[in-house]
Parts: sequence; C-alpha cells; structure tokens
Amino acid sequence: MMRDTVILRVVVKLLLPAILIFALYVQFHGDYGPGGGFQAGVAAAAAIILYGMVFGIDEARKVVPRSVVNTMIPLGVLIFAGTGVASLLLGENYLDYSPLGSKPVKGQHLGILVVEAGVFITVASTMLAIFYVFGGRADEADEKGGEG
Repeated sequence: MMRDTVILRVVVKLLLPAILIFALYVQFHGDYGPGGGFQAGVAAAAAIILYGMVFGIDEARKVVPRSVVNTMIPLGVLIFAGTGVASLLLGENYLDYSPLGSKPVKGQHLGILVVEAGVFITVASTMLAIFYVFGGRADEADEKGGEG
C-alpha cells in the first residue's frame, strides 16, 4: 500500500509546496504568456490529488474539506459571471473589462485577473470534487472487500 512507503510520503511532502507555487506562477503569469486559471487550477488540484493518493482520501479531505470544495465550485462561476455582469452594468458588452478600471487598459488587466481567478477556483474545486467522489467509492469497495 502506498501509504506505508516512507520515501514516497517524504517526496510528496517536499513536492507539494513546489507544485502549489508553480500553480500560482501559472495563474498570475497567464495574462503575459501561456497559462492562466484553467492550467493553474489543474496543477493545484493535482497537488491535493497526489497528496490524497499517497496519504489517503480522508487526509486530503482534512486539507481541503468537501464543504469547501462544494462552496468553491459555484463561487468560481459566480466570480466569472459576475465580472461580465459588472461590465454590462457599466454600459459595456459582457466581459468587456474596460470600464472596470480608471483607464481602459487597467480595466482590462483587472478584469482578466478576476476572471482567471474564477476559472482557477472552479477548475480546482471541480477536479477535487470528482476525485473525492471516485476516491470515496474506491474506499467503500476496500472496506467491503470487493471490487470498485
């Protein structure tokens, strides 16, 4: 069982901060080059999924509880959609970020950051929700002694 491998546990604990920092780099570098909310969300979720695969899904749920995941999915969508609605209320097209700042360029930059944050939150939490559901089924099968 992977949970009994000391070397694997130590390596994962060393890699997790690096993976999460890389996810943040991808998130905030996304408006200047390749990357953004989707890729960063996948990387951040992959870090927690890796942790769950090595230490067990119950330990992963302690790090990011299911209630947090279930709250973050619609929150990310709300952030994304809310940015578009804010543009509409300020007299522009949906997701035209120009009126969000004192100058159009500042508004565009702010709008992209906010939208990418919404995408990041939604993608990371959706991937974790899927992992928790399927990982929980595997745990139930192990407890029953059957196949998943």
